[in-house]
Amino acid sequence: QVQLVESGGGLVQSGGSLRLSCAASGLVFSSYVMIWHRQAPGKERELVASIFSRGGTKYTDSVEGRFTISRDNVLNTVYLQMNSLKPEDTAVYYCNARHFADNSQDYWGQGTQVTVAS
Repeated sequence: QVQLVESGGGLVQSGGSLRLSCAASGLVFSSYVMIWHRQAPGKERELVASIFSRGGTKYTDSVEGRFTISRDNVLNTVYLQMNSLKPEDTAVYYCNARHFADNSQDYWGQGTQVTVAS
């Protein structure tokens, strides 16, 4: 059974930092693109950052230069380092594992709340 367990969310002041973690089990981690999404109240879910097995990354424009996604293929964990946080970064952040060759193998974590106070 595939499980993705996020941690690291919380309340932080504007300009602060948080590091999210997502521990994966029950899958061949290196075969999956790991993705962080977020959803703010009243807004659609947004793809924040993704990382391929060999380390290639992509970011949405609004977080480029402030957020860094990384992965550890031994610990089966993906991270999202978030710096210079802004109130508009407030959202529930979700971890997503998507098989590199089969989009039907698509798994999600339960989400972790990030709140940035102004």
